[in-house]
Amino acid sequence: MKKIFFLVALLAASCNTLKQHDDTDQITTGDLGNEITDAQSSEILATERPVYWAAETIFTDLIHTKLEVSFDWNKAQMTGKETLTAKPHFYSTNQLVLDAKGMQINGVSMNGKTRPFTYEKDVLTIELDQTYARMQEYTVVIDYIAKPEERVTVGSDAITSDKGLYFINPRGEEPHKMPQIWTQGETEASSVWFPTIDAPNVKTTQEIFITVADKYATLSNGKLLESKKNTDGTRTDHWKQDLPHAPYLFMMAVGEYKIVKDSYKRPDGTLMEVNYYVEPEWEQYAKDIFGETPKMIGFFSQLLGVDYVWDKYHQIIVREYVSGAMENTGAVIFGDYAYKTRRELLDENDNSTIAHELFHHWFGDLVTAESWSNLTLNESFANYSQYLWDEYRYGLDQADYNANGEMQGYFQSASVAGYHDLVWTDYKSQEDMFDGHSYNKGGRILHMLRNYLGDEAFFAGIQLYLKTNSFKAAEFHQLRLAFESVSGQDLNWFFEQWYENSGHPELAVSYQVNATEKKVFVTMEQKQQAAFGLFKLPLEITVFDDRGATPIKIEFDRASMSTEIPYVGTLNNVLFDSQAMLLGEVKEKKEANWYIHQYYNAKRWRARNDALNYGTRTKTPESAKLILDALDDPFWDIRLTAIEKVITLSGINKELAIGKLNKMVVSDPSSAVRSSVLSALVVALDATTVQPILEGRIQQDSSYMVISNALNQLSKIDSPTAMKLAKPLEKERSSTLLSGIAGLYSQNGTAANFAFYERIFTTNVLGGFDELSALNAFTYYLSTQELSVIQKSVPIFEDRAKNGGAYTKMYLSNFLTFLNKTLEDNSAVYKEEENKAKQSGNTNGVDIAKAKQADAKALIATFQGILAKLEVEE
Repeated sequence: MKKIFFLVALLAASCNTLKQHDDTDQITTGDLGNEITDAQSSEILATERPVYWAAETIFTDLIHTKLEVSFDWNKAQMTGKETLTAKPHFYSTNQLVLDAKGMQINGVSMNGKTRPFTYEKDVLTIELDQTYARMQEYTVVIDYIAKPEERVTVGSDAITSDKGLYFINPRGEEPHKMPQIWTQGETEASSVWFPTIDAPNVKTTQEIFITVADKYATLSNGKLLESKKNTDGTRTDHWKQDLPHAPYLFMMAVGEYKIVKDSYKRPDGTLMEVNYYVEPEWEQYAKDIFGETPKMIGFFSQLLGVDYVWDKYHQIIVREYVSGAMENTGAVIFGDYAYKTRRELLDENDNSTIAHELFHHWFGDLVTAESWSNLTLNESFANYSQYLWDEYRYGLDQADYNANGEMQGYFQSASVAGYHDLVWTDYKSQEDMFDGHSYNKGGRILHMLRNYLGDEAFFAGIQLYLKTNSFKAAEFHQLRLAFESVSGQDLNWFFEQWYENSGHPELAVSYQVNATEKKVFVTMEQKQQAAFGLFKLPLEITVFDDRGATPIKIEFDRASMSTEIPYVGTLNNVLFDSQAMLLGEVKEKKEANWYIHQYYNAKRWRARNDALNYGTRTKTPESAKLILDALDDPFWDIRLTAIEKVITLSGINKELAIGKLNKMVVSDPSSAVRSSVLSALVVALDATTVQPILEGRIQQDSSYMVISNALNQLSKIDSPTAMKLAKPLEKERSSTLLSGIAGLYSQNGTAANFAFYERIFTTNVLGGFDELSALNAFTYYLSTQELSVIQKSVPIFEDRAKNGGAYTKMYLSNFLTFLNKTLEDNSAVYKEEENKAKQSGNTNGVDIAKAKQADAKALIATFQGILAKLEVEE
């Protein structure tokens, strides 16, 4: 699962480590049967065992799951027949207990004979025809109807709904949205569309027969063995997955998709299908979006020493998806944010997410975390795959830059929602596991372990872990044992420190130079002790002197520790954590001239970035030269940082910088840099000089990002010209650009611009979070318009409340509340107009003011009605 971290707001959540009893709970003892006093109750609560979310106890082994399904699109229901082969795990039993959420169970049979069953609270209990021992297989057949729309659903920040089975625009009421069906199983929602044991430590092979109208394409796990046309105009597709996987990885999708074929050549020379399912209008862009996938499969297979084992690797984009992406075995789902034209892909691609989901096919699909408490075994590796791919495909700077973003994401997430152990056994809900710990922190920890063991041992340990636990469930101790077996080291200290405890080091680092004895003392203090205890930190420190760069391995494991390091000749700099691998917050005391030396001599992005930021705090000729040189840095983010610092330059240095910026705005290969240059030039140059530059970029740049920013900057100088240049861009198929134009019109728009908003909200041109950004702009735009314009917005808000994406619905109430506050303020103005009209004897004016008040009141009631429906849905 690739979680999309939403940046509009951080939702705070408490992280209590113990389950608390409500005030209404009664605490009794079965032996005594007496009422317990408050004092006794407190004593019992204080001594009871803490919450521990263990792996699911396996009473039954699922062997094979066969499904035969068809759909009632009008009712948004699925008719299913399941043939389930199973056996007792160890203990003999005469019952089969399955999860089955929100279903209608029509009947159960064995060997053609009906079997009794009970179905209560989403649990189906089947009485078997005899008592079966652990080596005895049996088969049950279940006829059922899945009714996802009739369930009371819940969701989380990571996965916004657990409906399990989703019918999108099933009756075709939205003309610009392709009807489709898709599933989302993680965490425990597969049991909405087929009875199963919905736990990650269960594995089963699978086959599914999907009957649909012949116009529809289907997708599921495994191979498509047969596609048979029926006499009634339907077709039945038979998909089969011969290798066992967890139920939450089962997947099904249906729609009028175009299938763009691609392939991966396996080491034995055979071709494996790698296909891309997209809506017809996106067919021409499918390989632009997903085309790196075959190369990724080969790279990861070779790096891990374990070939990709599954039948195929297909990817599909769906509408109204409830998360970022999902690693269903061989059939990965992406939200519609992944739709991008070639031109949009110049600014941003989703290769990190593609890599993330692909890597799950080793970590999550092949070897599965045995419990949600161990989720980091799935997600940390998928997270780290993004670093591995960046390092291979784009270089070390890009990998380190994104890794720093992941680390900051963990810091931010933990500061809001709280800290917990990486292997978290006392969560409130398994959905809480999908956070900055399991993903971001876990990925950074793997990088530290790789650094500590070395590449050869690290990847050999991973290979052993995968081969030992293939098609099984695993916990983090098995990962530790694999690395210990390969390296010969006892790694309990590392896993206890990083997996079984919480937090991270917060370090204060200082340097003291003894020039007489040619020694430098590196002092490190661990400031996090009170919160998280002490960490053992093996680090590399590099000393720059007359010998050049000399790396030194040091282990810090005390609250305060000073290390003496000799140097030769002139000491130019000391670089702490020179491999940029530590997950922690580091504050250094270092001289500016050391930072300047660091920029020119350190190799890693983090060191150069720190040098640029801290080495330019004081205005000196050296710091000015550093900024000018950094404008030519080979890595785009360093150039970006340098651009932000141009404003601090003066005199000839400022002239030189502006000369470079004027060239960069046209020729820099990074659209992010060109966009940033525009912002810098607006500050550095007068309006007359910069306006032609902005207009030129709007008309000539290939990047929608650059064009959007140019429009925004131009609107501050000459809004009529910006509005004029935006008009012909309204038909561009760029979600990013259209969102930017929506922002422009929100500040400067008139009633005539309503048609633009209406078009973008009633078609599929907005994808992902751009829809939310545009809706935010639309709301502000409406707040500046007359009542007649606001009245026309009602169908748009009603439609977004019914059919908008999960995050749109989440924030729609904020937008409507804002509009109602605006309408209330306007009503007060209309009331004043009425009073003034009365005083002047203007009866027509009184009537007009009263009509406005009535219209405003009616609109407020309408928006409140939409809000009420949203609250009921939540």
